[in-house]
Amino acid sequence: MNVVGLVSREKTVIRKLSIATGRQGLHEITPAVESVVRQEGVREGLCTIFVQHTSASLLVQENADPAVCYDLEQWLNRLVPEDVGLYTHGSEGPEDMPAHIKSTLTANSVCVPIIDGSLGLGKWQGIFLWEHRNHRDSRQIIVHIQA
Repeated sequence: MNVVGLVSREKTVIRKLSIATGRQGLHEITPAVESVVRQEGVREGLCTIFVQHTSASLLVQENADPAVCYDLEQWLNRLVPEDVGLYTHGSEGPEDMPAHIKSTLTANSVCVPIIDGSLGLGKWQGIFLWEHRNHRDSRQIIVHIQA
C-alpha cells in the first residue's frame, strides 16, 4: 500500500480532573471532558478517559432519561449486594469489596473520538463516572487526548 500526501501533526494532551462524587451512583462528567477538548483546541483525535481508582468505573450511557441511570444502579446493587457475610475483605467498610467487584464488572476507561472539535458522542450519550462507594469526596480522572 502506498500512501501519498499523508500529513501527521501529533499532539498529546494529558489532564487530571478531580470529580466530586459524594455518593454512590452515576455522575455525568461529559461537560468536564468536553471542556478539556475545547480548551486544547483539538479538532480531530481520540480522547481516552481513565479513572485512577479500583472502586469506581467509567461508562458511556444514555444521558437523556435519569431513570436509565437509576435502573443501572439498582440492577448492579442487586447483582453485587453489600453483605459483609459474603466477603473476607471488609477493612474499609461494608461497601468496599462490593465496590471492587462492581468496578471489575464494568470498565476503568472509555475512548471517544474527537470530531470537528467535539466529542463524537451520539445524541443521547454521555460519559459517566460510576461511584461504587457510599461516601467518597472525589475521584481522580485522567483525560488523555491524542490528536
